[in-house]
Order: sequence, then structure tokens, then C-alpha cells
Amino acid sequence: MLQVARLATKPLGEATERVADFVHQQLNADGGFKDRAGKSDLYYTVFGIDSLVALQRELPTGAIANYLTTFGDGDDLDTVHLTSLARCWAAIDDDKQVRRLAPKVTQRLNADPRRSVYDCFLAVGAAQDVNAEPPVTADIAASLAPLAIGDGSYANDADIQLGNTPATAAAVTLQHQLGLPIDPQSSDWLLARCHEDGGFFAFSEAPIPDLLSTAVALHALSAIRADLSRVREPCLDFIDTLWTSRGSFFGNWAEDTLDVEYTYYGLLALGHLSL
Repeated sequence: MLQVARLATKPLGEATERVADFVHQQLNADGGFKDRAGKSDLYYTVFGIDSLVALQRELPTGAIANYLTTFGDGDDLDTVHLTSLARCWAAIDDDKQVRRLAPKVTQRLNADPRRSVYDCFLAVGAAQDVNAEPPVTADIAASLAPLAIGDGSYANDADIQLGNTPATAAAVTLQHQLGLPIDPQSSDWLLARCHEDGGFFAFSEAPIPDLLSTAVALHALSAIRADLSRVREPCLDFIDTLWTSRGSFFGNWAEDTLDVEYTYYGLLALGHLSL
């Protein structure tokens, strides 16, 4: 993802500096990046770091390391924030801290049931971050199987049998990465979620498209080499409607809050559309 997000600087042009300024403004004095309430949060710090890397800006590694150190071994963190902690240490190239966290992250991921596509995606990504043995491919396939709707889409949770774009995109990305069979209907299903004026809907009945769904759909479709020619210009127009002169992107047309998570999704989407 980061490799493609770096390409966003081409369509951004002179606005790249404005985005970099916005991301730097999201860094709190304690070294963590702001969540939507302005508080430092490990999950958002991942996106802050990745956004600066995509923009090819120097990371404030000293400040970030000071913030990360406050979490120690991550004993009090839930799985999402524990894996975020590991991801942050890996992103600032602190191998010592990554090695220290690796056993705890691996133990947590092996103990947690993988009931959703997100659980699977998190497990594979976290294993890569801490240089651990990845989950067995057959286990990931078995976890994804009950989430398949049958039309090429995936539900994130087996209890809610509704195909949605982020879950489908994550499933396709995992299948591509792990060499698993990909439902040939998935490409068409994802492309059908694109609004005629650009942007992807999260699910069929969603009232408006959103940036997260757009970014991850483009990422998955690019991975399987789907033809994006029909959606490229409309999606560029859609992203332009979310752009703000403050240097970031709103998550959708109804949003009025900016954050580093959607900044990164904007960069990822623009990166794919620049190819």
C-alpha cells in the first residue's frame, strides 16, 4: 500500500506540501498523532506515520518513540492497539522494540478467534510487521469461507450476511497476497459499487460513496489487474470534491472532520489513480 501511496505526490503536485503540513499539525506534543477528538492514539499514529512516509517526509522518530515507550509491552492494550504499537515501532525501524513485542503479538493473534475479514487482515499484517510466521494460509481461507456471500462479495461478520466493499476488498487483497483462489465475480462486484460520478459505496444500499471504500476498492482491483479505465476520471473527480484547502480529505460528502486516517486513504486512492 505504501509503495502506491507514494505516487500520490504526482497528481497532488504543489499541494503535496500542504498535505505534509496538515499531517505534521496532527502530531501532538507527546509524540502521538491525533484521533478525531484531538487525543493521541496508536491507531491514528499508524496513519500519521504512513502518510509522512508516503509523502516522503522525514519522520519525527524521537518524538514518536517517546510516545510509544509509554505503552511498555502493551499489556493493557486491545488487539487493534497492540498491533498498532508493533506497526509503529516497525515503521520507525526500531528492530529492538519489534523483537520485544513479537512474542506477545504472535500469542495474542493466535489466541484471538478470526471471525471477520478484518481479523484475518490484521493477523497477516501484524505478522509481517513483527517478522513472525504468518497465519497458515489454509486457516485464513477457512476463516474467509463462511463470510463469502456467493456473488463475489464478502461480509465482514458472519452474523451480518451483507456484502460490503471494505470487507470484499480486504478479502481479495488477502487472497491475492496469499495465492488463494479469487472469485472471478469479485472484480465485477466491486466495480459495480462505483457511483456514476465517482467514488465507491460501502454497500449496495449506502446513500453516498466514501473515501475509505474508494481507496480499498481501488487497491484490491489494482492487485488483480482489473480494468480501471471506466472509473479513473470519475474517481479523481470524486476525490477532488472531498479535498479541502487545509491539506486533507473529508471521508465523504457529509463529513466535516479531518484526520490522518482519511488523509492516508486519500493518498492511497490518488496513488492508484495516477498509474
